[in-house]
Amino acid sequence: MASSTPNEDWFQNAAAAQIRNEQLEKAELLNGRTAMIGFVVGVLTEGLTGQGIVSQITFGAFGCN
Repeated sequence: MASSTPNEDWFQNAAAAQIRNEQLEKAELLNGRTAMIGFVVGVLTEGLTGQGIVSQITFGAFGCN
């Protein structure tokens, strides 16, 4: 079994770090898009029902109308 050289180890570590960074960027992009969709849905629901976003989230538990 051949052992890897320091250059090969460095390359593999650099490639793994790049893949992790790309995955994190994709996750953050998805989180941001999901948050924007949630906010728009909340604003649209507020416009349709007349109840504020806080009231929608708490289902009126705190008496916010």
